[in-house]
Amino acid sequence: MVIASLGTQRGSVSEFDEFRGLGTIAGDDGVSYRFHCTGIADGSRTIDVGADVGFAVIAGRLGHWEAWGIEVR
Repeated sequence: MVIASLGTQRGSVSEFDEFRGLGTIAGDDGVSYRFHCTGIADGSRTIDVGADVGFAVIAGRLGHWEAWGIEVR
């Protein structure tokens, strides 16, 4: 599977619902990006709110931009 990306961004996790596996990252560019736990790079499927992260921005489902390849910095 090939995933097209808009490049690497930085930001922090602003919310994460571990039960649903859904969260939001506040990007340093002022944009909020949603993500699913499968987008966490280390495969852990969980991440702490407030964690500083690096991530790629990809075209997600329903035409929204999403965070992918999320790595704690």
